Amino acid sequence: MEKEKYAQILAKYLPKNALGMVIELLDRYPCYLKIVNNRKTKHGDFRRYTNGQLQITINNDLNRYRFLLTLIHELAHLVTYQKHKNIKPHGVEWKRNFQHLMLPFVNPDIYPKEVLPFLARYLINPKASTDSDIKLSLALKQFDAKTNKNFIFEIPLQAKFEHNNRVFVKGNKRRTRYECVELKTDKKFLFHQNAEVNLLKN
Repeated sequence: MEKEKYAQILAKYLPKNALGMVIELLDRYPCYLKIVNNRKTKHGDFRRYTNGQLQITINNDLNRYRFLLTLIHELAHLVTYQKHKNIKPHGVEWKRNFQHLMLPFVNPDIYPKEVLPFLARYLINPKASTDSDIKLSLALKQFDAKTNKNFIFEIPLQAKFEHNNRVFVKGNKRRTRYECVELKTDKKFLFHQNAEVNLLKN
């Protein structure tokens, strides 16, 4: 795709001052970029097809700052694949490429002061998911479209909440997940600490 077409499409998804640098990266590392409807399990992904096509998909409902972070995360997978082929998806090679690609964007002309310190700290040793970093997730959430949802770690223990039209009670934390009980079936389910839920009034 031509640079101008990429710029027209991505202008609504990216911070203004990041657009030019992103277009240059996509020109340097060509791929098929798709902006798709929200997927509950991931913000984006990178895929390699048997015909040689390299594809990145990004959810269309991310705020500008999370969209940029997710796009660079996936571009780092593309770069790592081109350089090293079959290695761990989030190993040291990916971490280095992600840090290298992301560094020019870690500045106050692109990211707001509410996000910058948490982003910089996260990039010291980036994890497979930005959602594993609670402080960064909260900082980014400030710029989401307003909803009535809360992260599950924000609500009180034993609080009732709704998720996917089912009602649960929040239980104790087990590492990065909360053990919750569905009221209707009395079955236990594990929720990631950054799962977004609707808190119900008792």
